[in-house]
Amino acid sequence: MQSIAPQPAVEARLLLVEDAPELREMLEMLLVEEGYQVDCAADGQRALHLGLVRLYDVILLDRMLPGIEGLDVVGRWRRSGRTAPVLVLSALGTPTERVAGLDAGAEDYLTKPFDVDELLARLRALRRRHLDTARQLPVGSGRLDLDAREFRPGAAAGSPVPLSERECELLATLAARPGRVFSREDLLLTVFTEAESPIVVDTYVHYLRRKLGRDVVRTVRGRGYRLGGQEAGR
Repeated sequence: MQSIAPQPAVEARLLLVEDAPELREMLEMLLVEEGYQVDCAADGQRALHLGLVRLYDVILLDRMLPGIEGLDVVGRWRRSGRTAPVLVLSALGTPTERVAGLDAGAEDYLTKPFDVDELLARLRALRRRHLDTARQLPVGSGRLDLDAREFRPGAAAGSPVPLSERECELLATLAARPGRVFSREDLLLTVFTEAESPIVVDTYVHYLRRKLGRDVVRTVRGRGYRLGGQEAGR
């Protein structure tokens, strides 16, 4: 049954994790028609990797996966600081299993077989509840607004600074895991997927420092870049 609910006003990135090929293809088609930008994973290892290296607005996750069980994947995401809302979609539907899913860090739990309209409505509800926090990332004493693509300094510290799409995505990737050092190769895979040379990473780090101050991105010699710990200013 096709949903006639309105599409998301702003295209949202969704991670779909399902090992059954036919169901995964059906869900991917449905979600793309609904207006989502969809990445797919067929096993727990791939899901874990994508959830750690890319930013998602919402995640739809099966439990019984090859490689790593779904709830273990959720737990590892949460311990790594990933906060994207997760809806578990599973044939395991007893009250005990639902509680286990929520306790593992999922925000919602829906059992198979499911109603398409209910699934889409739950995904929209998750996005609404998490939009303000999920799209605002702390950077020093300010915040990165992903929807507006601008850095907002702390109180009385100046006007918002507009960023380009790639500048915003690079800063968001660093800010989502502030303690991690990203190599140039990591950032090529996650931010600059169409680029061939790591020089593009250095170029955009330069752009961010020019706009927000040198401390916004720190160089870790021989390893790569991490989010700076000091206030970012113009």
